[in-house]
Amino acid sequence: MTRVAVLGAAGYIGGELMRLLLGHPEVEVAAAVSTSMRGKRVDGAHPNLRGVTDLTFCGQDDLDEYDVMFFATPHRKTMTLLPELAARAKVLIDLSGDFRLRDPAVFQRYYETEHKAPELLDKFVTGLPELARKSLHDADRITVPGCMATAAILALAPLAAAGLIESDVDVDARTGSSGSGATAGPANLHAERSGAMRVFATGGHRHEAEIAQACGLRPTMTATGVEAVRGVQVICRTTLASDVTDADIRRVYRDRYAGEPFVRVVAERRGHWRLPDPKLLLGANFCDVGFARAGDRRLLAIAALDNLVKGGAGNAVQSMNVRMDWPERTGLEFTGLHPL
Repeated sequence: MTRVAVLGAAGYIGGELMRLLLGHPEVEVAAAVSTSMRGKRVDGAHPNLRGVTDLTFCGQDDLDEYDVMFFATPHRKTMTLLPELAARAKVLIDLSGDFRLRDPAVFQRYYETEHKAPELLDKFVTGLPELARKSLHDADRITVPGCMATAAILALAPLAAAGLIESDVDVDARTGSSGSGATAGPANLHAERSGAMRVFATGGHRHEAEIAQACGLRPTMTATGVEAVRGVQVICRTTLASDVTDADIRRVYRDRYAGEPFVRVVAERRGHWRLPDPKLLLGANFCDVGFARAGDRRLLAIAALDNLVKGGAGNAVQSMNVRMDWPERTGLEFTGLHPL
């Protein structure tokens, strides 16, 4: 069995990692790290894991050596923590934003702090198998993209690679409250968040830089917090570079994602679920992508996913599966529920 450790295991992403890894047939979860909950039961923080595990949280100084170490630790903290613990595991998978951007100047612009380990930025492979599967096969340092970035990249990358769209893109992202994490501040109290549709980024969101890096586009991104707990939906407003038919667009998506286990093309002419909707994806590792015309040359590229799964923990597990040469669906077979 492959021994894994999860740092930041008490948070929402950490809990989702625990859920997926505890059900993974090739993995033994050997350590769940939380400095604030050290000595307490894991199922106290994650009650959905009752009867599944008797693990208790440990501290960093309790760590041994592992095959894989997951960092579900806060942005700006991982870049200090990871180099200290790198010798403890062969494969390191980071779910924070600290190693997603290759240029330290771009990192400083979007995260408003100097990178503490810039020499490591080019050592990480992006943990998005749909774009980096070949590189992931022998990667020992993996960085998982942000949730809204993952959705937008999967919606835009095929169109950009085929030369179908112009470089300037408006990305309108909506996300549920779990995207703020388990320690979110007063703005995310139920009394403040319930019923709200709060625009919390009017441009310059850090996921904007990831989309630009992955797709070679010039995105402007807005982000809105909505009533949902889980889920991300992005609507990317683009301009077609030339006269292109709907059949051409559909063909580009289907050719690019043919055989992909976790990307589905959803662009129907009618029906309640004719375009990607995160409600159908809760708990599942799918990202649905689709499109709609908005004029002769205007195109909406749309994607949806569960921010904690394909937008985080599921992508990390899928990347581990590729790295270890296991079938990509291993531990990720849940299809979502309907109705919900």
